[in-house]
Amino acid sequence: MGYMDSTLVKGLSVLEWLARAPKACRAVDVAQALNLPRSNAHRTLQTLVACGWAVQDPVTSTYRASLRMFELGALVDSAVDLKSLLHPLLAKLAHATGETIHLAVLQGAEIVYLDKFDSPLPVAAYSRIGGRAPAYCVASGKAMLAAMKLDFEALARQLDHPGGLLTRHTPNTLTTLDSLYADLERSRNRGWAENREEWRLGVCGLGAPVFNARAEVVAAVGMSVPSIRFAKKQARQLADQLSACARQASEALGYPPASRSVRVSNPS
Repeated sequence: MGYMDSTLVKGLSVLEWLARAPKACRAVDVAQALNLPRSNAHRTLQTLVACGWAVQDPVTSTYRASLRMFELGALVDSAVDLKSLLHPLLAKLAHATGETIHLAVLQGAEIVYLDKFDSPLPVAAYSRIGGRAPAYCVASGKAMLAAMKLDFEALARQLDHPGGLLTRHTPNTLTTLDSLYADLERSRNRGWAENREEWRLGVCGLGAPVFNARAEVVAAVGMSVPSIRFAKKQARQLADQLSACARQASEALGYPPASRSVRVSNPS
């Protein structure tokens, strides 16, 4: 790694920690969290305030990130083209697995396919860019619904479902909100969702959510697989590869790696 300015690294680390903190913080909180001398943390925080990146409460002397962080984040979000940014990651996954790979977003009760790589194998699953599918019976849709952590009523509203049974597309479609809710719980716990011929007979699928820097679900990486290539062992291996791709996609959008903890060593 090339030369890094330690002062800049320290300032950015403090700013990131402050932005992610659930409430306003004292200088001592920052010092303890990032392993900094209190005077060093105080000086860095005062610099961030002077530059407009942080705000200090005149009564409690606590600090929080300023709205400038939100404004910059909004500008970055608007400039990012999900399809072009994540396209290389999808291409890598498609090459590694040989299966049909797509990028999808959630629009109400449906998903929309933004990008796609077709499988070169003789029996491939069909989908198309711009196509739509019911979110509750495809893996990409279920992955996003699961990651949104909706309660039962919110799930019904998301699917615009006033009551009764969900539309059945195959004998395997989950047609009750109870069964779908339980399936989403399992998906959320393991980090990926699956579809076993719930939308089209002969076609199974896997999906994993993609998050932005604010931990919001913005898309899903999906994989469509013919049922003849979707035995339990194969499905789990493919799910691991898909999940890794989704994590890389999230990191590309600014979502922090789960293993990363921002710390700054004491200056020597």
